[in-house]
Amino acid sequence: MHEQGPSAPRLLLAGVSSGVGKTTFSVGLCRALVRRGLRVAMFKCGPDYLDPTYHRHASGATAHNLDSWLMPEAALRDTFAHNAARADISLIEGVMGLFDGASPTSLAGSSAEIAQQLGCPIVLVCDASGMARSLAALIHGFASFEPGIAPSAVICNRIGSAGHLELLRSALPRTPILGGLPRLPDQRFPERHLGLVPADEAAPEPLLDAWADQVDAYCDVDGLLALARSAPPLSAASAPTPAHAPRCRIGVARDAAFHFYYDANLRLLAQAGAELVEFSPLADAGLPEVDGLYIGGGYPELHAARLAANHSLLEQLRAHAGSGKPIYAECGGLMYLSDAIIDRSGTRHALAGIVPGVASMRDKLVALGYAEVETCSDSPLGAAGTRYRGHQFRYSSFDTTRPGTRLRLRSPRTGQQQLEGYGAGHVLASYVHAHWASNPTIAEAFATACAGARDARARTRAGASAREHLPDGLFQERK
Repeated sequence: MHEQGPSAPRLLLAGVSSGVGKTTFSVGLCRALVRRGLRVAMFKCGPDYLDPTYHRHASGATAHNLDSWLMPEAALRDTFAHNAARADISLIEGVMGLFDGASPTSLAGSSAEIAQQLGCPIVLVCDASGMARSLAALIHGFASFEPGIAPSAVICNRIGSAGHLELLRSALPRTPILGGLPRLPDQRFPERHLGLVPADEAAPEPLLDAWADQVDAYCDVDGLLALARSAPPLSAASAPTPAHAPRCRIGVARDAAFHFYYDANLRLLAQAGAELVEFSPLADAGLPEVDGLYIGGGYPELHAARLAANHSLLEQLRAHAGSGKPIYAECGGLMYLSDAIIDRSGTRHALAGIVPGVASMRDKLVALGYAEVETCSDSPLGAAGTRYRGHQFRYSSFDTTRPGTRLRLRSPRTGQQQLEGYGAGHVLASYVHAHWASNPTIAEAFATACAGARDARARTRAGASAREHLPDGLFQERK
């Protein structure tokens, strides 16, 4: 059991469903609190890489994912506690609707389960457009559906006017409505096929300030703060595991084409003794001096022409693979390691050719959902039989004459299994985005594999140096 820790003011900002305005309200409230001089820690429920980019811009600090299916409860609690400890208030944006998660029949992976695990007051965001007394029936359903889980307050999004908000308050006397936001379609955050356009591309500062203005005008910010401060004391975080001494360097692809990474994965690698060195497959002419590569997901399909034109870096990538140094790639990283990407216009862009096959963009979603993963062979992530959890969310398919056989995937919803995972030996590429908190030995194994490559290279250099210093003729005689 964790010891009782300090009080950590916190709110879980859940939704009635996807698309009701959770992100708009979350970042608007966050920016409004920051303008009051408060330090705000932002978190996102579920396997989302895009909303946290807006959280980071709104708060000025890294946002963290919390997922009660991908992460053991202890890891989830520790992730929250470590980061909440440095903040005056923590805001956790939910995923989909309050009770939606990995299972249609349980709380697994839902915002409700995270609220339960962290003892969070729940603020329920709903789309109140065209609604009056029906709001009471809606909230009654959410409040009575699951014993012990009920919204403490409501935010009514897309209201028609201040008068509409007062009408809704009259219809819902038992659960406080702590505000709402007007319908402002010209202030929507931009979207594309995987969700929001990443904040670094969207330059959202004017919109963040505009929504903070709306929160100040229409919401009871003091009431929301008081509700956050009513949360019970937080369980103290476990003492961090002592970090390895630095023992390898791992290159991490980071630019507009590749930026889908869980902060937890990178922290676990650093803890395992890896020095993380970022590089840009779009802009850099070559790889940094590293012992291994981690190439995450993103949007290589939108930048395929530039990636294909960077011949010098692609050549160094092939040389890295040919030298036996480990490479781990996820989703967009798999596409980059392939022979080519065929974009939505039908244009083929030749790429690394390390994993034989072609990634083709589709008009419809190809795969979405959680996956339980087991390795079928030794890989940079550990010995055969290593298990972890992850998810897929993609609009591309991978066509290859060498089907994936390195991973066995199982859907927790349907139980359906499939073989996936491409590459051989020191190269593993997959469509699965893995969350390494589900099995921290993965980060240790990957760092160990990279350190082993470094040691092997050092031994080779030492042997070459020794041969250079032998007396003339001696090396030939000893051969």
